[in-house]
Amino acid sequence: MHTTPIQIRFNDVDQMGHVNNAVIMEYFDLGKEAFFAERGLPPEEGDFTVMIVHYDVDFQSQIRFHDRISVTTEIESFGTKSLRVLQCVVREDGTVCATCRTVMAGYCRSTRSSAVIPDEVKVRLQA
Repeated sequence: MHTTPIQIRFNDVDQMGHVNNAVIMEYFDLGKEAFFAERGLPPEEGDFTVMIVHYDVDFQSQIRFHDRISVTTEIESFGTKSLRVLQCVVREDGTVCATCRTVMAGYCRSTRSSAVIPDEVKVRLQA
């Protein structure tokens, strides 16, 4: 499991005093970016990449401006041309604030078409 610390910015907080749900989606993206880059699959490099095709999010607990949070990211499962990513926004005390399951599809930039996820990529992502 990969953990990405998140710094809550002043403009992340809405008039209700908590982090806006749309901003939490940005936190999940930061977690995915760090996860894939650490495993040698940065989103801006190479012919093979993965792209988001579906999100499923549950918001369990409010996040306030002074909370210390992080995003955990791990691969939940692989298909032939897709993978499922499980992420959680977690407060320092262990409270899960939001859970996201993302389906990502393999994509070949040169052919602009879907692609089978190479075994070497699967190995790197499971590490």
